[in-house]
Amino acid sequence: MTRVLVVVESMFGNTRQVADAVAEGMRPLCDVEVLDVASAPVAPTPDVLVLGGPTHGFSMSRPSTRADAVKRGATVSQRSRTIGMREYLKSLRHTSYPMVVATFDTRIRKHGVPGSAAAAARRRLVRSGTRVTLPPESFFVSDISGPLLPGELGRARAWGAQLATATSAR
Repeated sequence: MTRVLVVVESMFGNTRQVADAVAEGMRPLCDVEVLDVASAPVAPTPDVLVLGGPTHGFSMSRPSTRADAVKRGATVSQRSRTIGMREYLKSLRHTSYPMVVATFDTRIRKHGVPGSAAAAARRRLVRSGTRVTLPPESFFVSDISGPLLPGELGRARAWGAQLATATSAR
């Protein structure tokens, strides 16, 4: 069975909900574990690594955008305030990556608002030599603190099922 590790950064809980839904969609074909980015291994060994985080300031979060999220009511551990997807990806620089990597994010859906943490993470992985074989995916929230727009958790489960089918066939 394909082993999958979903590593997630979540400030308001929306991205974690998406990660859990993606994992749910993958579970019929895969053995899936979901971990917070602050406790994820720096040398992961699954067959598939799925990385998810919120889009803050048009890209992956930074310490300043995480601090701003806490001021707006985000409830995160002290460790999660210093380690986000950006820092996690830097820690993976000298490790071996699994064969398949996929990225997703949560972001506000407004016309003309650019940026995607998933696309930024994918670019960083590609620059580091990782063969990212699946395109990034975005799931949408109504505002910085959420909630997720209607239908997004169903879309996340469906995306997870697509990932499972694509990666189990390899």
